[in-house]
Amino acid sequence: MAQDAWLTRYDASCRLAREIAEKIHERDQQQFKGGNSAKLNFTIRSSLQNLREQINLLRESLMRASSSRQITHMEASSRQQLMDSLLTREKQLQASLVTNPESNRYSLTSGRSGPDSSNPWLMEESEETLDLDFSGLRQQQQRIIEEQDAGIDILSTVIARQKQMGLDIGNELEEQSEIIDDLAHLVDKTDDKIRNESRHVKLVEKKSASCGMLVAIVLLLVVIVVVAVWPTS
Repeated sequence: MAQDAWLTRYDASCRLAREIAEKIHERDQQQFKGGNSAKLNFTIRSSLQNLREQINLLRESLMRASSSRQITHMEASSRQQLMDSLLTREKQLQASLVTNPESNRYSLTSGRSGPDSSNPWLMEESEETLDLDFSGLRQQQQRIIEEQDAGIDILSTVIARQKQMGLDIGNELEEQSEIIDDLAHLVDKTDDKIRNESRHVKLVEKKSASCGMLVAIVLLLVVIVVVAVWPTS
């Protein structure tokens, strides 16, 4: 049987996320060695945009399938958890993209946070901020803060959704338990009725047998009387 289209798209998105992670690692290695990573950064951004679009398609497809009852509530909850995990992974990749690995280069070699941690003006800039003025740097910092805030909001939404899913599952289990109790009560009542009807049938059978014997006795008495009074020639 062919695999579900939603799961196929989800698997492809997971592979894309792994490829992006590998490219970010390769980018970090290039920057650590002093290489030019502009091309890799462009490729990573394009891949992240594609991943975001795939996640949106997964969300829309899941909402349609759930609202039209093409999948069960439990399956919808399971797929929502998978999508939330993928969305969290996408936010982590976004954060990894804007992280500057140059700050780790000196800490690995000299145990300090930069070439001169006491003088921040001597620290090397990354390629992403090299051509930015003060206003541009401020805007980029604000954008990073907004992305982090958005990630926190998403995590908060995911946690709230998971809590609501737990409550929904608990309510559904309670409803199923009530239905099972009602069925058990109905089975008990049906069993009592069957036993009562069985007793009635046995009583009827006994009464029928007694009536038959009485009829036979009456017939025998009639025959005896007829034979007794019948004139003999």
